[in-house]
Formats: sequence, C-alpha cells, structure tokens
Amino acid sequence: MRVLITGAGGFVGKHLSRHLLENQPGIEIHGTSLESTPYDSDVPVIYHKVDLRDAETVQSLIEKVRPDHIYHLAAQSSPSASFADPWDTIENNVRPQVNIFQTCLALKVKPRILIISSAEIYPEKELPIDEDTQFRPVSPYGVSKVSQEMLGLQYYEKHELPIVRVRPFNHTGPGQREGFIAPDFAMKIAKIEAGQQTNVIEVRNLKAQLDFTDVRDVVRAYALLMEKGMLGEVYNLASGKIYRAKEILDILLNYSHIHPEIVPTANQRDSLKTGSAERLRRATGWEPTIPFEQTLLDLLNDCRQRVQR
Repeated sequence: MRVLITGAGGFVGKHLSRHLLENQPGIEIHGTSLESTPYDSDVPVIYHKVDLRDAETVQSLIEKVRPDHIYHLAAQSSPSASFADPWDTIENNVRPQVNIFQTCLALKVKPRILIISSAEIYPEKELPIDEDTQFRPVSPYGVSKVSQEMLGLQYYEKHELPIVRVRPFNHTGPGQREGFIAPDFAMKIAKIEAGQQTNVIEVRNLKAQLDFTDVRDVVRAYALLMEKGMLGEVYNLASGKIYRAKEILDILLNYSHIHPEIVPTANQRDSLKTGSAERLRRATGWEPTIPFEQTLLDLLNDCRQRVQR
C-alpha cells in the first residue's frame, strides 16, 4: 500500500503519518513538504519537496509515487491570515487540488482521495450543525474550502474520481503551531514559566465557544473515512462538546504554577459553533476517545519542550 499525504510535514500530517504507520503494517508513506525533510520530523516518511501549485511538478510526483490513497491536507489553514491576503489563501487551497485531480485524469489513475474541508464553511449559532446546513463562510479561507469541496464533488460526479470529503471542526494537540487559540494560550504559559515573558496573558475573546477534538482522534477518523467513507459523500468531524475560551485557559493554568494577569485585547463577543458527527459515526463507528483535559496537558508539555529548545 502506497499513500501520499500532501502537507505531511505539518501539524496534522505528522500525526496522520504516525497513526498510519502504527496501524497499517507494510504501508509506504510519501509526503509533500516545503522542505526536503521537516526539521523536527521523527516519523519515517519519504518526503518530496514540491510546490503543489505547479502542475508539472504534481504530475511528476504522482507518476513517480503511484499512490493507492491520497490524503490532501496541504493548505493555508488560518482564517485570520486569509483576510490579509485572500488570493494567497484561495490559490494555495484550490490550485493544488485541481492539479492533483487533473494529474489523475491525465495518467488515467484513480487513487482514493480524501479532501479536507472545514467547519469554517458554516455559519455561527446554528445548532446542531449537520452536513445539510447551508454554507455561509465568513472568511476567504472558508470560501476556499467551499471551492475545494465543490470541485471534489464535481470531479467525482463527472470523472468518477473516488473522492470523499470531510469537514473537521476545531482540533488541537501536541505539535500545533501558534496562531490558534489553544497553542497560543499554552505557549504563553510555557514562556512565562521559563521566564521568557512577563506575567501577563493577552486574549482576544474569552467568550468564544468552540467544538474541539484531539488531533489524534481526528487522524483516526481520516483513516477510517479513507477505508469506509462513501464515495462522493461529505462528513462532519466534531466532538459535539463545547468549550469556552476561558475554560480552555483555566484548564491550562491548572497544570501550571503561574498566576498571570489576563488582559482582553478586543471586544468580547459570544460566538458558538458545534457540529453533529452522526453521519461519520454511522459510516465508520468513530467516536472521540481522548479527554480534552489530556489533550491540553499534552499540548502544554509540548510547548514547554519547544520553549526549552
């Protein structure tokens, strides 16, 4: 079995590679990365340094690897960053996927492909959010994910490419970079503990309510969908459990000896988005298994290690 993971050097890609290697004996994993080998990679993956926006490069890669499965994870994944440069996000998220699809048609190959969308395509405050909820993206990032989804559906229906789509809600865990709420809190705590930051934590919105899943449960769902997901179908991936931003910060602080000053830096507003993963459960039997408190402790310990390095 040959697997290609685009973005294998990223946060989710490393966890997915590790999960597949531990659970599928004899698997050969190829991964794309912006570096020849990610500097902190401890997973035995065959890395290919490629720019997925270049069609010829993508064709050369797939022709060489001839994967049975493609997990298409590579993306610009920050909604906030997409406002600063919308076209960069749309190009990085749409063009590589089209290149993969067109290459498969040109080579007359049909690997099973998992397309990673996002809950950012959904509106806030509509509960429970299932797969039939109307699209209402609130960022260029969300728009790019709608585009990826619809292209995936179109290539499945017109060209019979074996494509499955998944819409993950918020996920976190060890290895996630800053720029997202949980690692931002964890890294600030780790830096205060190490004496690298003043005893102040600035926060944007403590009232936000978020549906979180551990990244290790997320990649397990990806692998199950690759095996059991219905072609052409789309699946929410969510815990269905809500955590306020303040609750996340309080849990992390409970694992630390510090008592920082908490300083809001923006208008505090209520926001709520949680999903139903019932379709995923029916198709695969998936359930989240890692307690959120354990997720946050593992994330904090990972941030402590990064600060020490």
